Amino acid sequence: MADQNRDLPQVADLYGELQLTEPTQKKTIATLLPGLALVAVVAMAALWLSEHYGPPAILMGLLIGLALNFASADRRLSAGLDFASQTLLRVGIVLIGMRITFGEISSLGITPFAALACIMAIVMITGMLASRLFKQDVMFGLLAGGATAICGASAALALWSIIGKDRISQSRFTIVLLGTTMASAAAMTFYPAIAGLLRLDDTQAGFLIGASIHDVAQAIGGGFSYSPQAGEVATVVKLSRVTLLAPILIIVALMLQKFGSSDTGPEAKVGLRQGLPWFIIGFILLVALNSAVALPAQIVTTGNQAASILLLFAVIAAAIKSNLAGLLSHGWTSFGPIAVTTAMSFALSLLAVQLL
Repeated sequence: MADQNRDLPQVADLYGELQLTEPTQKKTIATLLPGLALVAVVAMAALWLSEHYGPPAILMGLLIGLALNFASADRRLSAGLDFASQTLLRVGIVLIGMRITFGEISSLGITPFAALACIMAIVMITGMLASRLFKQDVMFGLLAGGATAICGASAALALWSIIGKDRISQSRFTIVLLGTTMASAAAMTFYPAIAGLLRLDDTQAGFLIGASIHDVAQAIGGGFSYSPQAGEVATVVKLSRVTLLAPILIIVALMLQKFGSSDTGPEAKVGLRQGLPWFIIGFILLVALNSAVALPAQIVTTGNQAASILLLFAVIAAAIKSNLAGLLSHGWTSFGPIAVTTAMSFALSLLAVQLL
């Protein structure tokens, strides 16, 4: 796989913005509607199942999307599915910035924030090392480690948009989505109970849960299931991890730009201005705006809901487009890096709780 990737034109797919081949059909509202309609129906089903039975909507949407994988053979759906998995994904990433402010990050304090940054860095490195252990390439380990370290499915989607589908196939990307969402759901169930058995106080439990559970909703829900104070701490810690999504994306983008384009000739080099995709800039600007101005509660609520829906749409579209046969052919060892990074995240968070 690594040898094959070196032969690919690395810069052209850096953000999935450029096409290596001519599009098969012009994107108009009429061509987008069939695919978007299918994604919307699946999203409504996922939200209904989540509301009535409790599992994360992201997980339900992912599983239903995989079950409908056969629909991707209908070319009439292609434009809408591509739009949902690319454009709507990027808009959703921008809107995540409405959930956090720089003030929330500073309220965490220097020592816990430094510990949190170290945990995230170690988890991402662990993902890359674990990928070698399970005979996967480094990019897959980076995606698995980044999704675990930052914010689960949202981070996986954002990182994949940076890494590119030519480096990580749709089916392997779906493995990361499925693994992180299932691990996050399990963590929300067991981590608060473990914190109780260890007799952690509210602050310690909140830090442990917020620093180790992948998905934002599960981390916050797990914290409040322990206590209201633990929920508040878990919220700040988890949102601090989300805030680090933007700088991590920039670092990954610049690293891929530096090392990925070295063999493509001088004409393929991309400057810093071209190296920063618009959705990263939008994310940072929205965080800054939310920090500088008290946005109306209704706008914040609407923005958060829109971000969740758009990311759900992107997950569903990615699942429908996945090569399910290829996904199954990878075997259970493909989930190894996710399992290792999940365990490492919990162990390091627990150690940090004892030291803080």
